[in-house]
Amino acid sequence: MLQLTKPLAIIDVETTGINLSTDRIVEIAIVRISTDGSKTVKRKLLNPEIPISKTSSDIHGITNDMLKDAPTFRQLANEIKQFLEHCDLAGYNSNRFDIPLLAEEFLRVGLDFDFKGRRLLDVQKIFHMMEQRTLSAAYKFYCNQNLDGAHGAEVDAIATWEVLQAQVQKYPQLGISIETIIQCIGEDCIVDFARRMILENGVEIFNFGKHKGRPVADVLKAEPQYYDWMMKGDFPLHTKQKLTEVFNRTMLKKG
Repeated sequence: MLQLTKPLAIIDVETTGINLSTDRIVEIAIVRISTDGSKTVKRKLLNPEIPISKTSSDIHGITNDMLKDAPTFRQLANEIKQFLEHCDLAGYNSNRFDIPLLAEEFLRVGLDFDFKGRRLLDVQKIFHMMEQRTLSAAYKFYCNQNLDGAHGAEVDAIATWEVLQAQVQKYPQLGISIETIIQCIGEDCIVDFARRMILENGVEIFNFGKHKGRPVADVLKAEPQYYDWMMKGDFPLHTKQKLTEVFNRTMLKKG
């Protein structure tokens, strides 16, 4: 069995679309696993205050009309934050989508949600490393059951937890803790969730555009207007937050 040294919150979100900068959460489910293995589920429908794309609505089945009386993220942000207190975070493709989008929602309402000290475990990364399939296939492969109700946030989050437990049993090399699993599958060396900047030997490096491969601090020193361009551009708030941290540190050293 997986041994937890701190609670693990497994997150799944359904959204208006897939753009981290502009799309919103319409449903969130969090399965909180305590260190004793007990499970608590929180599921909320949210009014995104923008239209849901037809493509997304066709996938998760949530319509604009269903959410007209639902609370907004701003109204539930503190409740969600408290539910995630002291938890490591996990999900399926969560490091690239669910957690970055959740971070955007917190930043958008001005609520400071600290990701420092939390381990971020993406169960999809284990699966792709070992088997390379989808969540429904993972559930069939590891749990020998069909995933009824896929693309419902609560169903997907609970299925992800069951898959993770089965993976720990199937692959002894993963160990039985979040720390040993991440040691086995590797930790993403990223600065921002959108991966516009990555870490190489502790140095922030641009991971896109004309400055790809160059240290962020070097670019900002030589071309401070690049900072202004990014801050005005269609980049996620989390990217801008991390860029500003580097910019302020760089300017402090410069002075």
